[in-house]
Amino acid sequence: MSSVSSRAGVEVGGTFTDLVYVNEGRIVVAKAPSTPTSPDQGALNALIKGNVNLATLDELAHGSTVATNAILERKGARVALIVTEGFRDLLLLQRHQRRSIYDLNYEKPAPVVRRRDTIEVSERVGPTGEIVKDLDEAKAREAIKDLLAERSFDVVAICLLNSFVNPSHEEALVRIVEDTLPGMPTAPSHKVAKEFREYERASTTTLSAYVQPVVSRYLNRFESSLTTKGFSGAFSVMQSNGGRMPAAAMAENAISALFSGPAAGVVGAVRQAARSGFQNLITLDVGGTSTDVCLAPGGQPSLASATEIDGLPVKTPVIDMATVGAGGGSLVWMDDGGMLRVGPESAGANPGPACYGRGGTAPTITDAHVVRGTMQASAFLAGDMHLDAEAARKSFESLAERFGQSLLETADAAIQLAESNIARAIQRISTERGRDPRDYALVAFGGAGPMHAVRVAEEIGLSTVIVPPFAGVLSALGLLVADYARYDALTDRQPLDAEAPNTVRKHLASLTCSIKDHFAEHKLASPKRFSYSLDMRYRGQAFEAPVQIAEQDLAHLNDQGLEDLFRKAHQQLYSFAKPKGEAVEIVAYRAGGTLAPPGFPETPLEYEEVEGTRINIFERGKTSQALLLPRSGLTKNAIVGPILIDDGLATVFTPLGWLARLDPSGNIIIEKEV
Repeated sequence: MSSVSSRAGVEVGGTFTDLVYVNEGRIVVAKAPSTPTSPDQGALNALIKGNVNLATLDELAHGSTVATNAILERKGARVALIVTEGFRDLLLLQRHQRRSIYDLNYEKPAPVVRRRDTIEVSERVGPTGEIVKDLDEAKAREAIKDLLAERSFDVVAICLLNSFVNPSHEEALVRIVEDTLPGMPTAPSHKVAKEFREYERASTTTLSAYVQPVVSRYLNRFESSLTTKGFSGAFSVMQSNGGRMPAAAMAENAISALFSGPAAGVVGAVRQAARSGFQNLITLDVGGTSTDVCLAPGGQPSLASATEIDGLPVKTPVIDMATVGAGGGSLVWMDDGGMLRVGPESAGANPGPACYGRGGTAPTITDAHVVRGTMQASAFLAGDMHLDAEAARKSFESLAERFGQSLLETADAAIQLAESNIARAIQRISTERGRDPRDYALVAFGGAGPMHAVRVAEEIGLSTVIVPPFAGVLSALGLLVADYARYDALTDRQPLDAEAPNTVRKHLASLTCSIKDHFAEHKLASPKRFSYSLDMRYRGQAFEAPVQIAEQDLAHLNDQGLEDLFRKAHQQLYSFAKPKGEAVEIVAYRAGGTLAPPGFPETPLEYEEVEGTRINIFERGKTSQALLLPRSGLTKNAIVGPILIDDGLATVFTPLGWLARLDPSGNIIIEKEV
C-alpha cells in the first residue's frame, strides 16, 4: 500500500466519541460527547474539535455502535424472511437451552423477524448438496409478490435448508425478489454465513438483514457530510474480527461491524504493548458503559467463530471478548435483598454521571472515584471538562444512608465490587479455558481502565500492568493500526482419514481465492498474510474445537499431524483427549487474509522535572496521601505508589506496593514491588 501522511480514526462509544489524528507525524487526540440519536454528528464534532483538515485527509477509519444499538434498541429494518417449506417457526423454536433455569416466567429471546413476515417456499436441498425437491418458482414468485405487496419491507432475508452446500435455490429466489420489486435489497444466507446449524445461520442472516439498511444509511449520511466538507480520501470501517474494510464492503455483510469499537481497542492495545516486548497479554477496556476483556496469547487476539447479541446467536468471526456492565457510567444501586450492585444499567452519555453536571442524579462508578479522590477534577480530560464534586457526593447520600456507611465507604465498596466483576470476566476468558492468567500482562485502556487495572491484576495474580499512551482514546488509535482483513468459512463434514489433508488443502485454497477476490473487488492490494483453522470434533460430539493450521504446514500436512493438533486443542479446551485412533471428523474450514496499513504512529517521549502535588485519597478502607503527577513527570526510574498519573484523557492509579515507570516506547509499566 502507498504511504499516507494524514490519517484519522474516529470511534463512537457509549459516552464519548474519540479521535486520533496523525498529520505529518504529529498526533492529535480529542474527545467529544457522543450523540446517541445521531452518532455521525458526534463523529463530526470530534473531527472539528481535533481541527482535522478533511480536505487534505488521506484516510479516515471509523468504528461505531450503530449496528449494536439497532439490535439492542430494536430499531432496525423491516425484514421479510423466506425459508424452506416446514421451517416457518425456525426463529421461534431456537434451541432448547434456558438461560435462566429457575425463572418460571422465562421467555426465549425475541427474533427480529415476525412470524407473519416469514413465508415458506416449496424446495429441498439434501445435506450433501443434492436437489431433493426442485424449487417451485411459480408458487415462490406468487408468494413473494403477495407478501411484498401487502406490507412495506426494507430488505428480504433468505435462508433455505442446506443452502450452505448448494445455494442454487437461494440464488433463484434473489432473482425473483429483484424481478418482483426492483431495488429491494436481499440477504441470502449463503453470502452471510456459509456454515451449518440451521437456526444459527438463520439468526445471523436475519440480524445482518435487520442492520444492513440502518448501517448503509448511516455510512452514506456520514460519508455525504464528509464529502461536503471536502473529504475525498479512503473511508474504512472496523469489523468485529479486528480488521477493517472499505465502507462499501459493509453493504454486503453489515453484521461484521457489530462490535467494531471494542475490537479496535484490542488491536491498538496489543500493537502498542508489542513495542515494549510484551507478547502474552490480557486487554482491559473500561469505557463509559461496560468493560471488555480479551486474551491475546503471543500478541494475537483470540478469534471466536460466533457470538451473540441480546440472546440471539451470530455466526461471524469476532475478537473473543467477555463483557460486563462495569463502566465509568455504570449505576451503583441496592437490590431487593439489600445487596450493593454495580450495573449493568448505565447513565450513558445523557445525562451521564452526576459529576458531569448534565442533570444526572444517580450514583455511578465515576462519581465514586470523585468522592474518594481517585479522580481529580483537574485531571479529567486534561481539564477540558469540569467535574462537580458536590453533585457526586450528593448522588451517594441516599445509598450511604441505607447501608449505614459514610459516603467514602460506600463509594469505595462500589469500586471494589466493580473490580471484582471485572476480575471474574478475565477468569472466564483465561482460567476457564485452560490458560493461567499469571503468565500474562494486563494492558489497560479506555477512560476508566487505568484506574482499575492494578487492583484487578492483584485479584487474579498478575504482576505487570501496561498503560499505553493515549489510553483514553486507544480504540481510535486501534482503527488506524488495524489491518484490512477478510475472513471466510465453509462447512463440509470430512472423516479424518488419509484423504482428509487433500480436502483441507482444497477447501482452504478455495477460501483463499475468495478472500483475494474480495480484496480486489474493493480495490485493495492482495493480502500479505493468511491464517487458517479447522473446526474438528470426535464423531458424535455436538460441538467442535478450533484447530489452528500454520500456513507453512499446509503443504506437508497428513492425517496423523491433524489428529495430533486436534487432540492438543481438545485437551486445552476440555481438559481431556481420547486415545489416538478414535474417530475424528472435520466439520468447518476457516481462512483469513490481512493487509497491514502504514506504520504505527510514533509517540514522542516527553520528560519534565515535576515534583507533583500531594492529595488525599480514600481507597480500600484507608485514607492516605497520593502523588498527583502528569504522565510526562514519569521517567525510566520507577516511582513507588500510591500515585495518580494524569494521562490527559485518563487517570492511571498506582496503589501502594506497586512501581510505575515510563519505558522508551511510551508505555507506562506498572510492576508489583518485590
